[in-house]
Amino acid sequence: MATFSSICSPNFLQIPNSLTTKQPLQPSKVCINIFHSHPSQISHKFAVSTPLKRRLSVVAEETAVVTKSSDAERRLYVGNIPRNLKNDELHKIVEEHGAVDKVEVMYDKYSGRSRRFGFVTMKTVEDANAVIEKLNGTEIGGRVIKVNVTEKPLSIPDFSILQAEETQFVDSPYKVYVGNLAKEVTSDILKEFFSEKANAVSAKVSRVPGTSKSSGYGFVSFSSEEDVETAVSSLNNALLEGQKIRVNKA
Repeated sequence: MATFSSICSPNFLQIPNSLTTKQPLQPSKVCINIFHSHPSQISHKFAVSTPLKRRLSVVAEETAVVTKSSDAERRLYVGNIPRNLKNDELHKIVEEHGAVDKVEVMYDKYSGRSRRFGFVTMKTVEDANAVIEKLNGTEIGGRVIKVNVTEKPLSIPDFSILQAEETQFVDSPYKVYVGNLAKEVTSDILKEFFSEKANAVSAKVSRVPGTSKSSGYGFVSFSSEEDVETAVSSLNNALLEGQKIRVNKA
């Protein structure tokens, strides 16, 4: 957010010997308005018509301090990581490309399972940029990871990935509908969750048309009617990413 501040010279009023003098009084102080458009970009706008102009310019330059990079500029989102990747393992991977300050893999507070993403705070903005350049789009444990600054998330949906989800879904006559899905649930998460109880062949999270936003429901296909029965009886009202899901025969 843009802000203003002022720097004033320490020159005090010189009172003339006679109050009737026609000589104009000297200003008690001269102030500079400084416009802060960004911590790293500070512009000085002032006009001083006294011999103090040069001195005041020096004062302004000396008081312009380079602000320390905010946490947001150094904090990276790392998504689509393997579920078994731990903090120390992610730390080792990232520190090959820059100095790491903090690493935190996120876990579901109810199930204790990894949510397949985490945050890494680097020492400097330069380190953060280097990690994005070197690791975004690379593979960890067979999964293509996403790395970007949390302050500027990748908002444009990758339609090729969404299209691949649609085409890779294996439909079958043995299928369940899964409702009340948390927005973090992906097709992979959905399949793995059901695979723990039954032989899940494929899974798909429905998306809002033209976007990457989850519609809040999806489908899971199985290889037999028995698997469908098991999925419904075992996982209806189960917690997935902190929300109770609804499971019915499709």
